[in-house]
Amino acid sequence: MNALPIVIGSLCFFIIAYRYYSGFIAAKVLALDDSRKTPAHTEYDGQNYYPTNKWVLFGHHFAAITGAGPLIGPVLATQFGFLPGLLWLLIGVVVGGAVHDFIILTASIRHRGRSLAQLAKEYLGPVAGIVCSIAVLFIIVIALSGLGLAVVNALHDSPWGTFTIAASIPLAFAMGIYTYKIRKGKITEATVVGVAGLLAAVIFGKYVPETSWGLYFNLSKNGITAAIAIYGFVASILPVWLLLCPRDYLSSYMKLGTIAFLAIAVVVVHPDLKMAPVTEFIHGGGPIVPGKLYPFMFITIACGAISGFHSLVASGTTPKMLALESHARPIGYGAMLIESFVGIMALIAASSLFPGDYFAINVSIEKFAHLGMEAVNLTDLSLQVGETIVARPGGAVSLAVGMAQIFSSIPGMRHLMSYWYHFAIMFEALFILTTIDTGTRVGRFVMQEFLSHFDKRFEKTDWLPGALISSFLIVGGWSYFIYTGSIQTIWPMFGISNQLLAAIALCIGTTFLLENGKKKYIWVTMIPLVFVAVTTLFAGFESVRDNFYPLTVSSEPGKAMQGWVDIVLTVMIMIMALIMIGASLRKWKKLL
Repeated sequence: MNALPIVIGSLCFFIIAYRYYSGFIAAKVLALDDSRKTPAHTEYDGQNYYPTNKWVLFGHHFAAITGAGPLIGPVLATQFGFLPGLLWLLIGVVVGGAVHDFIILTASIRHRGRSLAQLAKEYLGPVAGIVCSIAVLFIIVIALSGLGLAVVNALHDSPWGTFTIAASIPLAFAMGIYTYKIRKGKITEATVVGVAGLLAAVIFGKYVPETSWGLYFNLSKNGITAAIAIYGFVASILPVWLLLCPRDYLSSYMKLGTIAFLAIAVVVVHPDLKMAPVTEFIHGGGPIVPGKLYPFMFITIACGAISGFHSLVASGTTPKMLALESHARPIGYGAMLIESFVGIMALIAASSLFPGDYFAINVSIEKFAHLGMEAVNLTDLSLQVGETIVARPGGAVSLAVGMAQIFSSIPGMRHLMSYWYHFAIMFEALFILTTIDTGTRVGRFVMQEFLSHFDKRFEKTDWLPGALISSFLIVGGWSYFIYTGSIQTIWPMFGISNQLLAAIALCIGTTFLLENGKKKYIWVTMIPLVFVAVTTLFAGFESVRDNFYPLTVSSEPGKAMQGWVDIVLTVMIMIMALIMIGASLRKWKKLL
């Protein structure tokens, strides 16, 4: 099948959904009103609560929610064929993911920018608040480890890619100082310089391995993990205007620009999708996703259709910077639609590879040998990108190769394959790192809330010892999983925890609607809630039984320990989700 009709059809579908369905929710369900002052004004502190330009905040929010999920999830789910993932990305985001983000963002701004755990405490009681806090902490750690592992697998032993990503950090510092201290509000000037700097880093990064600097950027897996941990720790403590906002804003330009260019390239090149619409792995036995199409495709795609992690951003940094209530519609609903479109473009890029090449990149050499497939263009592709791409699991490398292959098929671009590949790696890493910095910051806030039960000083987000301790605990948690886990163990656990958090958030969103007299509209949140909760709990049960428990009897001590850790965390998250659902049902019974 040709990719062109998919791109055009998806865009039309999303435009109609935004125009009518989000308009209905904004006007009837949520009744957005710009006369209400947002927390950015009522709680202004110049650091976390800060009225922000709508498009700058859109860029920050989009960059924060759009991590590796819409890139990696659809690529891994391509194992089942391109059609199931495409349908879920389209339908799931319109009725589920975008609704989830929009509702939680509005609920938070109506409650002084409170976090998801605080909303749970207010609506469902103190026990539910504590359970939600613990669940959120577990899920943040697991989510960030899954996202971080993808960038580690893409950047280790790649000085070109590592240099390009490292260059984005001083560029963000410069943009923050320039736009907030030197020439306040002059966003365009800083943006032009920032984007030009990123492009220059990609171009000149090719020559870094040949210089004396190359040694500092040629890092092992552990080295990349340590570097990401240091970055996440520092970014979670610094003021949002200095690093977080300008870096996310800058990376959002690269993300949106790259996706737009990829869509244009598909129109020009109109590549054929070489992956079958549905493969034999829908019945299980796949080498990448360890399970059947239902329920494992839904927890694998995760963020591109609906993501509980978004509720942390929508009740974390974003509501504290929203200047007007009406901005919640494009930022809450609109940004999620664009994320789903990113997932569709990732699906197209992965499906444009020959199946043999796709599997050879995403599984180990030993696994590929047992699949009975043959690689087609793999040797040529490795030569063209200038790096070894065999057995690079995680989805990031296969996506970059697919994107580079489409870009280099544009007339006159064939000789730029290596540049396109490293540009795509930078594009993916920017997605991931912006989620890691925002996610770690959100995790720090939740950790401080939790620790405030033992020491009231942790309630103050500007208390430096509290910020340092909380950030260290969050970073230490997700770094541990990156060091010890693999994409086959972390990603399913990430998908389960992420989707169950979405179910918890939809429970809170439904309660918010009932508390505000919107009884006749609760179907807006109930439909996605029921589907996501049932599907994910089923996936959790099958993962524990079929994927994690077999690891516990492994003769390798590391794998056995990892299996037990995965089982304990997955079961705990499932129990906490059931507790939250039960508390919600009791509350709804009273309200109805």
